[in-house]
Parts: sequence; C-alpha cells; structure tokens
Amino acid sequence: MRRSVGEASLRRQIDAVRASGLRDLEAARDVAALEAAWVLYLARKGQVARLFEQLPGAAAAERPALGKLLNELKVQLQSAHADAEARLRSGPAAAGARLDPTLPARPRWRARPHVISLVLDEMKSIFKGLGFSVALGPEVELEHYNFEALNFPPNHPARDLQDTFYVTDQVLLRTQTSPMQVRVMESQRPPVRVVVPGRVYRNEQLDASHAAEFHQLEGLYVDREVSMVDLKATVTYFVRQLFGERTVTRFKPHFFPFTEPSVDVDMSCFACQGAGCGICGRSGWIEIMGAGMVHPNVFAASGYDPEAYTGFAFGIGVDRVAMLRHGIHDIRLFLENDVRFLSQF
Repeated sequence: MRRSVGEASLRRQIDAVRASGLRDLEAARDVAALEAAWVLYLARKGQVARLFEQLPGAAAAERPALGKLLNELKVQLQSAHADAEARLRSGPAAAGARLDPTLPARPRWRARPHVISLVLDEMKSIFKGLGFSVALGPEVELEHYNFEALNFPPNHPARDLQDTFYVTDQVLLRTQTSPMQVRVMESQRPPVRVVVPGRVYRNEQLDASHAAEFHQLEGLYVDREVSMVDLKATVTYFVRQLFGERTVTRFKPHFFPFTEPSVDVDMSCFACQGAGCGICGRSGWIEIMGAGMVHPNVFAASGYDPEAYTGFAFGIGVDRVAMLRHGIHDIRLFLENDVRFLSQF
C-alpha cells in the first residue's frame, strides 16, 4: 500500500532544493561546476525529478498545489542555470580560457566609410566641381511624386518595372531618387542644377545582381536653352572622371516616362578598352546610366513653363559603379556587414 506523502514534508523538501540549487548554480565558477550542478538538480535522476516522483503519493487534494510548486522550482532552476551559463560564457573565466598570451596583439578596430559611401562621395565631388548642389529627399514617398508627377499615370505599364513596397495606397518606399526632381522644382525657380543621392527600394527577386534595397544618384539641370549637347558633355565628363580619360561614351535611344527623348548611356570597358573581356560580356561596352531631356509633363507638374525652360536628368546606380570599380560580383555583399569584406576598401 502506497504511503501518503505529507504536504508540509514535500513543501520543506522543495524549499530546501530551491535554496541549495540556486546557491550551487550561483557559486559555479567554471563549466565543470555548472555541469555538476545540472546533474545534481535537473538531470533525469536529479533531485527535482525525485521530488516529482513523490507527487503521486500526496493526497489528491494537495497534488495541484504541490505540482505547481514543483513546476515553478524546475523553471526557476533552469533559468538560474541559463544565467550562470551566459555569465561563464562572457565572463573573465571564459576570456582567460580563450586567451593565448603568445599570440601578437590584435590591432585596434578602426572605423572606416562603407564602400558605397566612398564611391558616392567621389561621385558627388565630381558634380560639385561642375556647380551642382546636393539635395536629399524622403525614402518614404508619396505616390504622386514617385509616379504621377513623373509622367507615370495610373496603370502605365512602366510601373510594372518599379514594383515597390507600399505603406498605404498613396504612400510607398521610393523606387528612385527622381521624385526630388519635382520637389526641387516646386521649391525654387530656374536655373536648377542639383544631384540627389539616396537609398531606393524595389520588390526584386534577390540574386547576385538584384537587391530590394540599393542606392542611386539622380541629376537634374534646368535652365533656358539646355540641350542634349549639354547632357552629353556633362555625362561624358563625369564618366571620364570616374573611369579614366580614355573612356568613350555612347548614347542609345531608350524610353523613360519622365524624359523625352531618352537614352541609355554606355561606356567603353575600362578593363579591356573596348576590345572585349569577361567584365563587359565580350562586347567592349558597359551600360552605366539612363538619361534624357526632362519631359514637358514633368515641368507642368512642377509649375515650370515647358515653353520657356528645358533641362536634362540622369540616374546612375551607385552600387553598380562600386561593383565595377572594385570587381565585386555580388550586390548582396554590400548589406551583409561582413567585416572581412568591408575592411578591403
């Protein structure tokens, strides 16, 4: 016949195990002592398990309260064990175990600009030398500025190429820095000569050449009698400053809703000088940016008279320039914060 376990007796044992268990776990100064405390109290045949074995012998009316106390004891000791383990892992004892005094000292960590910042600073410096100022805009943008004011009417097929992340029906993460064209023109009268750097977002399938988050540099020049000649001269000068004086540019017809006419800008491969290599896909040319003359509808949306003013705009991917300049083959490396990668620049 099973002998009934008194409630008072089991409660005293629970209190005693709690006190000794917490004391031993707190006193553990190395992994071996912590493991011994685990075996003594929390292992399958430890003291907590033996207390649970006594529970069926308690009176039926007492079991719920005693079971609750036992579960609280187990959780409390497990939590104390986890705290002690974290303390040992990060404390002086752990550091001493990993320390080899014969190794040379590690150099002090030194902060440095991200490779994207380095390339972007160089690009901005070139345009500042041409008289361009720098403007910054919001990354969370209104659909009006991101699409409609840039001549992307609702349901325009060009919007499919710039699928992005919406906050509401009218608020989104900007797909380009081009919305600042309209914002700048709304806030000042011509002449306007400005570059807009910043982070942009698109709902892309991630791979070595596509990311949902990347960087652009937008440029805008508006005045009386600005022509395609000014665009070609400005872009060619910029590309040669970045990739060398021997770089050749070519302009191919293209389509962008906010410029007309629009062009894609290619440059001769800086690695093979146009002969053809792996970097340029054996073609001798590398696509570097999109550009064009500002569309009259964009002027109208900004409050400018399209009969009085003309201008050009261009956009270039900063990440792409960094990849070309430094031979980086995977755009995802820019966002991984791997010190081994970042410390190379």
